[in-house]
Amino acid sequence: QVQLVESGGGLVQPGGRLRLSCAASGFTFSMYAMSWYRQAPGKERELVATITSAGIATNYADSVKGRFTISRDNTKNTGYLQMASLKPEDTAVYYCNAVGFVGNYWGKGTLVTVSS
Repeated sequence: QVQLVESGGGLVQPGGRLRLSCAASGFTFSMYAMSWYRQAPGKERELVATITSAGIATNYADSVKGRFTISRDNTKNTGYLQMASLKPEDTAVYYCNAVGFVGNYWGKGTLVTVSS
């Protein structure tokens, strides 16, 4: 059974940091590009960051560039999003997405709330 399970969300203060994890199972994670998306209440889902299957190349939304780092450990079938210098506007449900030639999978999301 294919699964992507996000974890690590929670409440943090502005300027704080948090690391999200995405645990993959039921498919060959190393053959899939991975992305993080987020969706704030009342807003469209937004692409945050993408990493290629081997972890060689990354892309970031302008809003998070320089603050967030996407990474992956294919030996652990896990992807990560390290978030720093968090702002209230980063508050959203963060979703992990894996795309390959034969599959497109989504996790259920983890909530990040940035508030003082």
